[in-house]
Amino acid sequence: MHKQLSIIVPTYNESGNVKSLYNQIKDALKDINFEVVFVDDNSKDGTKNEILELTGKYSNIRLINRLHKRGLASACIDGFASSSAKYFAVIDADLQHDPKLLKKMYQCLESQDSNIVLASRFLKGSKIEGMSNQREGISKVGNKISSLITGANLTDPLSGYFMVDSKIIEQIIPRLSGKGFKILLDIFSSCKLKGIKLNYLELPTIFRERNAGQSKLDSAVMIEFLVLILDKFFGRLIPVRFILFMLVGGTGVFVHMFVLSFMLKIIHIDFSFSQSIATFVAMCSNFYMNNLITYRDQRIHGIRILYGLISFCAACLFGAIINVIVASYLFEKGVNWFFAGVVGCFVGAVWNYSTTSFLTWRNKN
Repeated sequence: MHKQLSIIVPTYNESGNVKSLYNQIKDALKDINFEVVFVDDNSKDGTKNEILELTGKYSNIRLINRLHKRGLASACIDGFASSSAKYFAVIDADLQHDPKLLKKMYQCLESQDSNIVLASRFLKGSKIEGMSNQREGISKVGNKISSLITGANLTDPLSGYFMVDSKIIEQIIPRLSGKGFKILLDIFSSCKLKGIKLNYLELPTIFRERNAGQSKLDSAVMIEFLVLILDKFFGRLIPVRFILFMLVGGTGVFVHMFVLSFMLKIIHIDFSFSQSIATFVAMCSNFYMNNLITYRDQRIHGIRILYGLISFCAACLFGAIINVIVASYLFEKGVNWFFAGVVGCFVGAVWNYSTTSFLTWRNKN
């Protein structure tokens, strides 16, 4: 017998929360045929064992253990793909979302007045107990930007707590990017691009204090938000990583010129030496920024940083040579100097991106 409701719970280091969360869900949905799908990103704190202990007691619990993937959005997509339930719900494992709201969400979908119901932290009647001022500020800014993408007048388009008709997900799951942490925004924007009408409903909620574990949101959450936006607009045409790689390269130009001008104008060093130092510093800056942003999900740690930096600089050195060769060839053939220079830079950038993707960040974690 198919479940009426499949509740997807992404987890990472939530060993202190999973049992309590399941018990609260069970109490809230006593008369509903539901399952809970925990999607764990290879937690290091014993979360997997806690979930397996629950599966031995209850038949409506499943575990998807992901060894080489990381991220809330992609975890939700894997959970959706594993289920044949009528409705899908997404809830965090940190106990900040109130499971009591699941019953009301379910009833709203059953009444067919809506095909997606979300818990809003900012709707009248809501209460926020567990959100820092910084995180609340990020959410409010993100909400305003998100409204332009979704085309929907939502008070909380970045909510991580919602329930949706599985038929909606079936239509858009190939389009879901799995980037970042805001799967709801991904769903709304994918439906908009595919021309699917969402009859949405927002419900006020209590956003509670985190019970245990570590937050999945860090200082770079807006980076992941940017990645999702870029993917929705350009992902079908240009790899988002390449766009980010180019943007980071642009910052490297500023770093290079700053160091060059400092060495020439302030400490009066020879130009050739200054240019060499500026080039090296810019390469180091680009490596660090790419490791932090472009390859955030494959970030290099520890001693591998040294190997990563060496391989990155070596690849970029060859990229610079290719840049010069291509630009010079075009210029000698009568191509305008500016166009020749741009083409040389682009070819060099493609080389750098392709080579560093393989040498520097491939399978480093």
